[in-house]
Amino acid sequence: MNELAVARPHQPPRVLVLDDDHFMLEMLKDMLEQIGVRDIYTEANTRHALSTLAEASPDMLICDLALPEMDGIEFLQAAAERGFGGVVIVLSGMDSGVRDAAGELARVLGLRVAGIFRKPIALDQLRSAVTC
Repeated sequence: MNELAVARPHQPPRVLVLDDDHFMLEMLKDMLEQIGVRDIYTEANTRHALSTLAEASPDMLICDLALPEMDGIEFLQAAAERGFGGVVIVLSGMDSGVRDAAGELARVLGLRVAGIFRKPIALDQLRSAVTC
């Protein structure tokens, strides 16, 4: 059974999207709304995203890897250190080796990885990862 459904029966997950590309943030927000997600937090800044992670307690984190200040891998480490218990989707334009390594590291850190995708993600891929 879907772990998110157990935590919050019959409710779509609360999702934090972290990407420094504002167009990508808007696109992902629109896609999430299309699949029924209503509580969506978008952040382009990793420091703000860490605050949002603590304050909003999202069920899911969609994280880009190529970020200024703190890259996506460092952000995932920080999220794990802060006890993030939600599901992670890794999303990046980097090559598959880098994406897969980031996903494996997230698992080693104790994070639950719902998917690792190349940008731009297709709506069906996102739907599958959000409802897995």
